[in-house]
Amino acid sequence: MVTQLLGRRPMGEYAVVVRRVEYREPVVIRNAPVLADGTPMPTRYWLVGDRERARIGRLEAAGGVRRAEAEVDGGELEAAHQRYAVQRARAVDPGSSGPQAFGGVGGTRRGVKCLHAHYAWWLAGGDDPVGRWTHQRLMADPVGRP
Repeated sequence: MVTQLLGRRPMGEYAVVVRRVEYREPVVIRNAPVLADGTPMPTRYWLVGDRERARIGRLEAAGGVRRAEAEVDGGELEAAHQRYAVQRARAVDPGSSGPQAFGGVGGTRRGVKCLHAHYAWWLAGGDDPVGRWTHQRLMADPVGRP
């Protein structure tokens, strides 16, 4: 099902961490922090739910990334990036000597790269102000709430 939702095979190991209540469809996966070939995976939480991806795509197309950066407190966002990076680093095998992923949500250190990544982490229980901001915008939209 994850392969079908992504439109390709996942790049590495993952776990489904959020499912849609009806039909138990995957909505968010948690990627392993390092791929089998040793490549770091900066995006720990990946939004795979087709409805959610489509709705957030529309929000982004309407300027949602710029709006989120303008409306979310910069200090809160920076702290969220740090929490995300620490959480991802803790999941790496302590004996690993290969390259490490850097940055926070979506692999960026500051600002908002992608609402999808922030929303995925927020849905999975992450303390993400951009994910929360995104959810509030989606809930305010009367067309098919997530």
